[in-house]
Amino acid sequence: KKLTFLHFIFNIFLYILCVCGSGEDSLDGLMTHRCPLTPSLSPRKRTTSQSKTEPPLLRTNKRTIYTAGRPPWYNVTGTTFKEAFVIGLCGGSASGKTTVANKIIEALDVPWVVLLSMDSFYKVLSKEEQELAARNEYNFDHPDAFDFELLVTVLRKLKKGKSIKVPVYDFTSHSRRKEWKTVYGANVVIFEGILAFANKELLKLLDMKVFVDTDSDIRLVRRLKRDITDRGRDIVGVIKQYNKFVKPAFEQYIEPTVQVADIVVPRGGENFVALDLIVQHVHSQLEKVSLASAHQGQPLPETLSVMESTPQVRGMHTIIRNKETSRDEFIFYSKRLMRLLIEHALSFLPLKPVSVETPQGTVYEGKRLSGKRITGVSILRAGETMEQALMAVCKDIRLGKILIQTNHDTGEPELHYLRLPKDLSEDYVILMDSTVSTGAAALMAVRVLLDHDVQEDKIFLLSLLMAEMGVHSVAYAFPKVRIITTAVDKNVNDEFHIIPGIGNFGDRYFGTDAPSDWYESDEGMDY
Repeated sequence: KKLTFLHFIFNIFLYILCVCGSGEDSLDGLMTHRCPLTPSLSPRKRTTSQSKTEPPLLRTNKRTIYTAGRPPWYNVTGTTFKEAFVIGLCGGSASGKTTVANKIIEALDVPWVVLLSMDSFYKVLSKEEQELAARNEYNFDHPDAFDFELLVTVLRKLKKGKSIKVPVYDFTSHSRRKEWKTVYGANVVIFEGILAFANKELLKLLDMKVFVDTDSDIRLVRRLKRDITDRGRDIVGVIKQYNKFVKPAFEQYIEPTVQVADIVVPRGGENFVALDLIVQHVHSQLEKVSLASAHQGQPLPETLSVMESTPQVRGMHTIIRNKETSRDEFIFYSKRLMRLLIEHALSFLPLKPVSVETPQGTVYEGKRLSGKRITGVSILRAGETMEQALMAVCKDIRLGKILIQTNHDTGEPELHYLRLPKDLSEDYVILMDSTVSTGAAALMAVRVLLDHDVQEDKIFLLSLLMAEMGVHSVAYAFPKVRIITTAVDKNVNDEFHIIPGIGNFGDRYFGTDAPSDWYESDEGMDY
């Protein structure tokens, strides 16, 4: 009788599914019943709660919005524009919170957004709890099921613009995966979860609280579809869990939190009026951001060190700046300049006095590096050409790489690849970039290093050639970073090439033609 009753309930919900128009892809493969007259809705996608790691982007009809990384945005004081604006989305299970989040991201027209899901912060279950979960006897909708301590810590760091690591929860095995995702701060953070408003410390971090209110029948239908097709559950188990845990938890813990919401969004992602109000409010709160570039005519900063323009150095510049110079000669003399630049930069490292005994038995008063170690980081691709010179003068040095490219639609630099050695907090970091024009890519690279706990006064930015604009931008945003180069040119043209300049360093060095969408920060086209 109990099984017959459950089948009866399921048939009712299947009817609701048809009425609600879930389309041809709803419960296909589970039932042969079809609803051919109902319109088709696109399948729901969850950004952070699935076991697989999805790419950090959201594609729309007009542009691609990156949801990981950090743009070089600074205010008039040279610091990051302010704490991130955090939007909290709360609502019952399968109410459409992630859909609302994606709609907000699309409408915001802000290229840097972090979407954080509460689903990633389920606690690690004990063996007994794992067994309960396998029998659908564990309450995943109770506040005790979530690691609020870790969640508050992560969200607090994101709000301050810090990089964080987010656990990846596997709903099929009810466990956290070994690998955690690294997420970089942005100017807008959207945090969604069924109990997003249930913790006082979390509420303090939310600048705007939105409750997504969806009919309970629709939420159940969506949950049936999601748990059966995406999470490998059976129908009986889903309904049992819903009646025993999900529905009571909604009534006891989730629904009452609507009282703290600033905005209630009925019908979820289809309520365009409510979404427009949210977007307008966020826009009104965000400050306008721009690069620090209004320093033309100002004296060059004290943190800049330009290598002495000896006849030898000027002669090498003459060769590599000459458009008629062959590739072999360009490479040879570029490498000579790089070696001299590295040697010059090392003279700025702090040294401590040390006494050593010579083979003759006498004492020599010398110097030794006053610090843990030196690490080199190159901005790909042409910054990598400086690694050989660094390794030639620094034995057993650790190396890292950063790739920064441009967004086609926004013109902002984006972090596309990052490989850094572990434990950089005490290291002196030599950041290498062949040329620096406006400095945007260098700014972003420095920001990434700071996110990995490198101390600002231990970062040395090295470049063969810089424009005054780039020097001012970097020094203004990061006044403790040491900037070292062999020459500084005054101007940058409309195509962001340094004038008189050196041309596209990467193309001339590697003998290639660079794609037009690359940020050639390391190749004469740095923004």
